[in-house]
Amino acid sequence: MLDKFFSISERGSSYKKEIIGGATTFLTMAYIIFVNPNILGDAGMDKNALITVTILASVIGTVLAGVWARVPYAMAPGMGLNAFFTYSLVLGAGVDWQTALGVVFISGVIFLALTVTGIRTKIIHTIPLALRLATGAGIGLFIAFIGFKGMGLIVANPATFVGLGKFTPTLLIGIAGLVITSILEVKKVRGGIFYGIIITTIIAIVVGEVKAPEAFVSMPPSISPLVFKLNIMSALSFGLVGAIFSFMFVDLFDSVGTIVACSYEAGFVDKDGKVEHVDRILEADAVATVAGSLLGTSTTTTYIESAAGIANGAKTGFASVITAALFLLALFFAPLIGIVPGYATAPALIIVGVYMFKNIRQIDFADFSESIPAFLTIALMPLTYSISIGLSFGFISYVVLKTVAGKYKEVSWLMWVIAALSVVNLWMGV
Repeated sequence: MLDKFFSISERGSSYKKEIIGGATTFLTMAYIIFVNPNILGDAGMDKNALITVTILASVIGTVLAGVWARVPYAMAPGMGLNAFFTYSLVLGAGVDWQTALGVVFISGVIFLALTVTGIRTKIIHTIPLALRLATGAGIGLFIAFIGFKGMGLIVANPATFVGLGKFTPTLLIGIAGLVITSILEVKKVRGGIFYGIIITTIIAIVVGEVKAPEAFVSMPPSISPLVFKLNIMSALSFGLVGAIFSFMFVDLFDSVGTIVACSYEAGFVDKDGKVEHVDRILEADAVATVAGSLLGTSTTTTYIESAAGIANGAKTGFASVITAALFLLALFFAPLIGIVPGYATAPALIIVGVYMFKNIRQIDFADFSESIPAFLTIALMPLTYSISIGLSFGFISYVVLKTVAGKYKEVSWLMWVIAALSVVNLWMGV
């Protein structure tokens, strides 16, 4: 029955592949359980409650992706969006966190309306093939950069912006994990990325860099300090229109970029370049955002770490159900999950970056009206540490260069609208 519902056999998958894929996705994004409470906690929100809220929002979004959209994608409070919530809106603009949650709620409702009317789907299908491929490659490079940074191989340098990190024990463990994971992938070991994370963590424990938790099981903290505390009426003030737009813009193109990239990796793109199941994916994304704001967290979005599970064989929504189940278990086993260090999951992000970068060969680099926008998209995502900024430059340059080249007929009216919104996005410094 599950096989038929999720089309496991039909998509050439198996329960084992889906379980490994779902577990891999969970391990590569489990950091959000600890990172999100730290970021939103700076906004004055209860950190203990945020642990439970973060997990519940992730479960709701991921189950929707798995059961409603039936795709192997996971959702959780978005990185970047949570930083914008705290540091730009609450601390920067002086908005209280209750009103900020109201802003997230309103942006989610508008998103849902745009999704139901099919506008978001049209936006995705309007994006030219070159930019879609560049989006996947750019995000791949971006998350690989995050992986190198998390490992400690790349560090800040006042003279050159970035530089080589010191060869500390944790960096050496991370490099060992990268080598092990790479060998497993070269040998085509199914679940290689997942096993790489486990082996790297074990190495860290053996050499004494990771300590065993004081307790393995704990009851989840209450969500009462946050649930239904949002202030929608306050968020409807004219002065917050820009904030609502900013959340919408960043979430729209971050989620679109992630969905397009993961869809290519999972084989959910037909011969005409259209993404399958996109309507339901976007609906799940919008509903998850609304639900998350009610629980008490910033915008919930599709996670690029889903590509890690896809790379390990996940092809159906059953993998997402596994990921959601592991998140649910995390409510009681947070101390145990916490022993997996960031430098143990960093190699997984780097290898996934390789997987996502491979489709770049399909871009026509001989046509500069195609290749320049694609290059800007790819390069600026990691260099600006923002998916939406890379996309904005890609959209704007595509419209401009196609027009200058006399190929304006290749640019749809919707691309002009997207380019105009991209200008607004850059002007507002989102």
